[in-house]
Amino acid sequence: MDTLGALALATEPPTDQLMLRPPVGQREPLITNIMWRNLLIQAIYQVIVLLVLNFQGESLLSHLEHDYANKAREVKNKVKKTVIFNSFVLCQIFNEFNARKPDEKNIFEGFTGNYLFMGIVSITVLLQVIMVEFLGNFASTVHLSWRLWLVSISIGFISWPLAFISKFIPVPPTPFSKYFKRIFPRRRSSPRSEENHEEGAHGGGAHEEETREDSHQ
Repeated sequence: MDTLGALALATEPPTDQLMLRPPVGQREPLITNIMWRNLLIQAIYQVIVLLVLNFQGESLLSHLEHDYANKAREVKNKVKKTVIFNSFVLCQIFNEFNARKPDEKNIFEGFTGNYLFMGIVSITVLLQVIMVEFLGNFASTVHLSWRLWLVSISIGFISWPLAFISKFIPVPPTPFSKYFKRIFPRRRSSPRSEENHEEGAHGGGAHEEETREDSHQ
C-alpha cells in the first residue's frame, strides 16, 4: 500500500505554479511546515478514530448491526480488527488526494488528467477489497457487511474536509527544525577537549615557527 501510494504521488506532473515559487536551498528541510501541519492533523484524527474503534468498537458495532451482538466473542474481535484495518487503509487512500496539493484547497485540480494516479488508486482499492473479502486466511480478515464498509469509507472520507479546514491554519515561515535547535542546542564540548584543542593549536603554531626559522637558516 505504501509503495503504491508513493508511486501514485510520484506520477503527479509538474505545474506552471512551480515556476512562481522561490528556489529552495540545499539545507532547507525536506518536510516543510505546511507538510508538518497536514501530517499532524491527519495523524491525530486517525489515532483518535483507531483508538475509539479498538476500545469501544464492539459496543459501536453492536448498535450498528443487529446480527453482530449474536456472534461469538472471537468472531466479534475479528470483525472489529478488520474494520480497524480497513478504516486505516482507506484513510491512507483518501489522504493520497490531500498529499497531491498540500498547500492548495482544491486537491482535485488536474486529477482527471493524471491517468496513472487514477489507475494506481483504483488498483489499491481493488487490492484492499480482495484482501478483506477473499484473502481472510492470508490477511487475517473476515467478510464485512455493506454497513461496515460504509463506516470504513466514511472514516476515510472525513480526511478530505479535515484537510480543507486545516488549510486555513497559518504556519510560521521559519522551519520547525530551527525552533527545535533553539530549544535543544547542540551539546558543547568538554573543557578538557577545548584545552587539548588549544594546546594542539599552540603546538601547531610553534611547530610552524620552528619550521620557518630552519628554512631561514
